[in-house]
Amino acid sequence: MPSIVEVAKRAGVSIATVSNVIRGTKRVSPALQERVQLAIRDLDYYPNELARSLKVKQTRMLVMVLPDITNPFFPEIIRGAEDCAFQRGYFLMTANTDEQIGRERRIVSALRSYRVDGILLASAPGKDISHIESVLRAGLSIVCLDRTVSGIETDAVLLDNVRGAQECVRHLIQAGYRRIAIITGPLKLLTGRERLRGYGDALREADIEPDPALIFEGDFREDSGYRLSKEMLRRRRKPSAIFVCNGVMTLGVLKALEETGMLCPNDIALATFDDLMLDHSFHPHLTTVVQPSYEIGARAATILIDRIEGKLPKEPLVVRIAPTLIVRESTRPRRP
Repeated sequence: MPSIVEVAKRAGVSIATVSNVIRGTKRVSPALQERVQLAIRDLDYYPNELARSLKVKQTRMLVMVLPDITNPFFPEIIRGAEDCAFQRGYFLMTANTDEQIGRERRIVSALRSYRVDGILLASAPGKDISHIESVLRAGLSIVCLDRTVSGIETDAVLLDNVRGAQECVRHLIQAGYRRIAIITGPLKLLTGRERLRGYGDALREADIEPDPALIFEGDFREDSGYRLSKEMLRRRRKPSAIFVCNGVMTLGVLKALEETGMLCPNDIALATFDDLMLDHSFHPHLTTVVQPSYEIGARAATILIDRIEGKLPKEPLVVRIAPTLIVRESTRPRRP
């Protein structure tokens, strides 16, 4: 494997000049740049980034740790974070915990050993936070995504879940629906609790007392949406509308409606967090609380890199991003 010394010799320049061309740390004349780049191509030279990272104590590697990489909510978050990281000279990798705190613990602990510069973390539900405390004590930067970790103060980029849920349920009430059921996410997660709170706030401002019989706790997965909607649709007193707290569970609800022969919105209205991006031939088009996923990822990566580079004050920075309600056919105003 050729060395930087051989590149410098081939190009007829100093080792420092080769390094400046590769890193872009100092201005090098176009003629010298061309000679160095030609030597690099001729020798098929690749810098030893591992050796460099040990010397400067920086790898320029970031890792995004996600609870469910198959959830359609996350790809745009990854894209936003990756674009931002790339623009600033960092590379982003992803890891999946499958919502298992034990798996998250192993991944986060391993990342400390691999000397990554920072972690974007959408934490799995669980009470054991020792692995996160450990990496923070070691000086590794963490930005929480979409959900915070109870008991730990760190930078975070979150959605304004209360506002999004409140606006959606308020719309259902204004459209004439009063008996509104909700399928929440796990209530041990801040995201689940905040969306339930927005639901309750909207009902109370319309003088509707939340009915515990209409509150169903899901787990943000398709099967729970299917199972819980089947349960509520078997009851004698059915809801007039369902508010589902994420798009993946909504897929399960749609399956249950189809199997029971219920028509939306004629028999029951349906609104959801997350835009499912279903085929345009699918009817009815769903009323949705759209999350700015790309912006969430980009803002989180920006904060993480600024934290790594010492550009932020010591106090944790928590950013709340507002969602957008898009009203479509699935919540057509109810007929008197």
